[in-house]
Amino acid sequence: MKVTVLGAGAWGTTLARLLCKGGELVTLWGHDAEHLRELGRTGFNERYLPGIQLPPDLGSEPDLPSAIRGRECVVVAVPSKAFREVTKALADWKGLLVSMTKGIEDETGLTMCGVLRANAPGARIVALSGPTLAMEVAKEMPTAIVAASLDAEAAQQVQQLFHRAAFRVYTGADPLGVELGGALKNVVAIAAGVGDGLGFGDNSKGALITRGIVEIRRLGGRSGGDMLLAAEPQPGFWRTPGTRREAENNPRRVRGRGRGISDRPFGLSPGAALARGHSHPRPGLPASLRRKKRRQSFAGPDGPGIESGGLRQKHALLLENCQHVEIRNAKITGGWDGIRNPGH
Repeated sequence: MKVTVLGAGAWGTTLARLLCKGGELVTLWGHDAEHLRELGRTGFNERYLPGIQLPPDLGSEPDLPSAIRGRECVVVAVPSKAFREVTKALADWKGLLVSMTKGIEDETGLTMCGVLRANAPGARIVALSGPTLAMEVAKEMPTAIVAASLDAEAAQQVQQLFHRAAFRVYTGADPLGVELGGALKNVVAIAAGVGDGLGFGDNSKGALITRGIVEIRRLGGRSGGDMLLAAEPQPGFWRTPGTRREAENNPRRVRGRGRGISDRPFGLSPGAALARGHSHPRPGLPASLRRKKRRQSFAGPDGPGIESGGLRQKHALLLENCQHVEIRNAKITGGWDGIRNPGH
């Protein structure tokens, strides 16, 4: 099959490599022409996928209309912030259109497939999503993922296109549930990182993840999805923003640190807006972080921890299903309604 992958980051390059090694005719599109030339010259994407050799017959094209011309399938793996702008070029696309991007659009509350339906109404749209890390897929570690679509035949075609011995693709008929689960679990994973930064243990993390999954399923059901979640949030990627210094104080600064962080949406604001729209408690943590202009540093049990604008002296970190949690001189106090009232 003739396939174009939009996005020359870690995930886009990994998928292009997987498809190319499977015998498909693949073109990789990216907005940075010099970066694409570097990939062709060196055979590596050291910027996003260091140490992974690319197939010599993997093509590249910096011009988007040229990249999709004559193709049978377009795979979109660009950051959610650029998703709408990039996919405007697909207005007349009638073939398979696969979204690999997790996220909820800030302005509209749409999932990425929702954006595709608006931009490419004639396309056969499939969400391909799961607990996946690009580097592990590139190293051919066993991975499971789901191709979800209201078009069962399209989902099966995507399954056949991507399925490999170490990349197992299942099909599903609930793209909304798959996309909401993929986006909102990142909120829980960031919160798990915040917990690590505060010195909390596995008990706290287990409770957080369990309650987070329940809340996400409820919100997904109210939004129209089935929300059959199957995996813990990805700790290697999404806990990082939570544990890094200044994560609560300035998430945008965390986004810019390290390759890959800026390639995915935090999903905090649109997730909270979606919950408010359905009169549902906001899924995951943190629901809100109170800050003061004066910066202070919190020292946890393992030494210096999160630098934040007022997380130390009598300033509350508000958590979902939680009355309040206050940090006073490295001591945590508060009551967790979700534990005392299991019916929540």
